[in-house]
Amino acid sequence: MTRREAEERVKKLREIINDYRYHYHVLDESIMSEAAADSLKHELTLIEAEYPELITPDSPTQRVAGRPLDKFEKIRHDRRMISLADVFSEEEIKDWITRNEKLIPGGRIAEFFTDIKMDGLACSLKYKNGIFTQAVTRGDGLVGEDVTQNVRTIENIPMRLDLGMDLPEAEARGDNVDLSEVEVRGEIVIFKSDFERLNEIQRKNGEPEYANPRNLAAGSVRQLDPRVAASRPLKFIAYDLVTPDRPTWHDAYEMLRKLKFQTSGEDRVWGHAELTKMFKYIHELDDYRKGLKFNTDGMVIKINDRAVYDRLGIVGKTPRGAVAFKFPAEESTTVVRDIVISIGRTGAATPVAILDPVVVAGSTVRHATLHNADEIKRLDLRIGDTVIIYKAGDIIPQVKEVLKTLRPAGAEEYDFLKALHAQYPELEFERPTGEVVYRVKGESTDFILKRAIEYYASKPALNIEGLGEKNVEALVSTGLVKSLPDLYRLTTAEVMKLERFGEISAGNLIKAIDESKHSRLAKFITALGIRHVGAQTATTLARKFKSLDNFLQADEATLMEIPDIGAVVAQSIVAWTSDEENIAMLSEMKNLGVEVEDEDTSGLPLTGKSYIVTGTLDSMGREEAEDKLRGLGATVTSTVTKNTTALITGAKPGKSKTEKAAKLSIPILTEEEFLKLIKSN
Repeated sequence: MTRREAEERVKKLREIINDYRYHYHVLDESIMSEAAADSLKHELTLIEAEYPELITPDSPTQRVAGRPLDKFEKIRHDRRMISLADVFSEEEIKDWITRNEKLIPGGRIAEFFTDIKMDGLACSLKYKNGIFTQAVTRGDGLVGEDVTQNVRTIENIPMRLDLGMDLPEAEARGDNVDLSEVEVRGEIVIFKSDFERLNEIQRKNGEPEYANPRNLAAGSVRQLDPRVAASRPLKFIAYDLVTPDRPTWHDAYEMLRKLKFQTSGEDRVWGHAELTKMFKYIHELDDYRKGLKFNTDGMVIKINDRAVYDRLGIVGKTPRGAVAFKFPAEESTTVVRDIVISIGRTGAATPVAILDPVVVAGSTVRHATLHNADEIKRLDLRIGDTVIIYKAGDIIPQVKEVLKTLRPAGAEEYDFLKALHAQYPELEFERPTGEVVYRVKGESTDFILKRAIEYYASKPALNIEGLGEKNVEALVSTGLVKSLPDLYRLTTAEVMKLERFGEISAGNLIKAIDESKHSRLAKFITALGIRHVGAQTATTLARKFKSLDNFLQADEATLMEIPDIGAVVAQSIVAWTSDEENIAMLSEMKNLGVEVEDEDTSGLPLTGKSYIVTGTLDSMGREEAEDKLRGLGATVTSTVTKNTTALITGAKPGKSKTEKAAKLSIPILTEEEFLKLIKSN
């Protein structure tokens, strides 16, 4: 085959492969068998291997996962990616309309545009002269992360746009539509059927099930190894076309379809001039949404005229010109198996119901907040009761009602104080005048926060240099830091104003905090400061659950199946992961760029081996030595047993440990031998 013949063949192969991709992944129909399509892709690969100069970025062969990244690059959005304010009733929609009509000339909104609200990861795709160049997550709306390598693997995203397509009504009206540089915004999702299939595989392999499609989609895209994204059935659902001329929302959707993007559904996206028809349409979707391929919890309503929409501007983080109508929360029934009490970041004691797992609003619910002792009394809730569960705003599980006719015989009234003292015998509690919650006695909110930050930054945890006791005291007492997430909002200029800091020291602290945004799962679990969970227990948990999402979904029974984790530790973990304040804190930290790497011990040389470090090492501290061993897959313990692989000794080792190791014929390594061990592995 000559080069000219190869060039012609490559062009035709790409056209037919892209046409197959569009029909199969976007239109859900097949124009040829998968085997035939694979054969064409193989032929294209062989020709490109022979003529590598013919390879282009938009070739179907370039959808493969690239090399793993060290970190994601931060990218500032050309236009802010906003979030929407929620409304829950027709009355609130009318109020929103009234407020906006007071701000626009003529005082009347001519037409609204409605679209299904996606439940995925918001992402922006950039194209130059029709060629896909970059993908960026929403991040905080102003700055996102470059996830181009991962998004390139998503099959329903076109790598090249057909800029010669027939444009819809916008061009017919004479509007100038410039598509030389465009940005397409949408949500990356996993369809419900694909999610169930993945969980079926997890069950067969004895692995923890994924929590919900949204978390799995987001977690897949935000992996540093693109092979993870390539292995998941991700889909991109487009909802906005950002061009210099900004056509109406309806025109933008028509253009997206012409450009061969998948949207939320042609029969579910429309413009409305009459409110009664729009309300009817929204309520119809509430029934229709169960049959959708993806999860949704509402309908987006926008002012269709983009000029008016843009002129109304943004308030805080939300635009005036759009709202999200949220459907009533779904409900389900389940049984309360236990009640645990969590001590929050402010010292508040919050009871949490441990439930039989039940699906509510598209995700599995295993626990629900009970708020305080008064709420338990109001509900007359008892362990063993059958309850109705719902999600407030489709987010936080709550107990709506106790079905007392199903109450088992002998179910005892719940004694909150008795349970509180049984779970935390070393602490004292008080209920301040005028409050409904019990709090840890004698410790202020600031004191608890300072200790939490110090531990979060300590060497066994994230090892943030510069966040010692005195600096933490300065940050908290001046009000610069009021929560753990506030650490990631600090700026050099703010820190420089404190008495203890100059420009260099402030800059070093901010750099150290920024570096802590990326951590191993085991270190992050340690940093959370969960009672009874130290570095080794955190490592065990990380290796069992692999990801933070899986860990947060773990129930007491699963935890107690893990060696060395008994009822007290399991209950402490469940109490922490069931506390909505803690989950909200993690969500806030994630939005600020905190990333927790999934745990992968496959191939680590010391996996399955157990070591003890005793005495003082010259080359490093004991905690650093233990971290190096854990990083190689080993378990580090404090007690010599027959299962110990070796005892590592420095100066002045523990006498009882060395004697027991000798008695059990366990190897005793010197510091030099330890250094050779970690260097060779």
